[in-house]
Amino acid sequence: MSKRNTPQRRHSILALLTEQGEVSVDELAKRFSTSEVTIRKDLAALEKNGLLLRRYGGAVQLPQELMVDVSQPISSYKLAIARAGVSCIREHARIIIDSGTTTAAMIPELGRKPGLVVMTNSLNVANALRELEDEPVLLMTGGTWDPHSESFQGQVAEQVLRSYDFDQLFIGADGIDLARGTTTFNELLGLSQVMAEVAREVIVMVESDKIGRKIPNLELPWARVHTLITDERLDQDARTQLQSRGVKLICASIES
Repeated sequence: MSKRNTPQRRHSILALLTEQGEVSVDELAKRFSTSEVTIRKDLAALEKNGLLLRRYGGAVQLPQELMVDVSQPISSYKLAIARAGVSCIREHARIIIDSGTTTAAMIPELGRKPGLVVMTNSLNVANALRELEDEPVLLMTGGTWDPHSESFQGQVAEQVLRSYDFDQLFIGADGIDLARGTTTFNELLGLSQVMAEVAREVIVMVESDKIGRKIPNLELPWARVHTLITDERLDQDARTQLQSRGVKLICASIES
């Protein structure tokens, strides 16, 4: 079986546990062609979220009265965008990964890129990076915690970013205004703009259903964006408009 990314693998572990009632670390490592260390991390994370109970050498299903709904797996389109994003990263690159579910979906594949240095303002991204078997050098912005974006923001974070330079920034968006650029519901725009300042290439990652969505807060104008990665559902008119802005457009296929 080909290597799955972390969210997919953990969803499959839960499905297997529902079918069998119990699983072993050895069995799972062979099934998913990964190490026992990785499987133990998976089981620990699933137990922490109240989805199973670990036992020596494996895990068992929760008693029925303790069962909770399993989160839906990441969409195929989001995963395709994430794969396309990772394909843009060179070995030994210095990158920034902003907070967000689409950018976070890249992380399971980053173990294949040796020598990375990754800066982030997201605890979720940082924790996921630490679960990689070959984890990159991790840098955190610090700053003031913003519960809306679930990330660090503010002047301290901006000062930390300006102390470095990066090859690439990977950033999401709440919406894409075809005329203006990327938009967001969050009124804290400063850190995203500093991230773009200190990166030689700005790569926006967003599902196609957000393109054309108009939100008042302009985050990054098209002049600051080098590449936009979206999915194959994007219609031809939107593709033409985006390319006319001088943006490199990548429409990822779920079959790739």
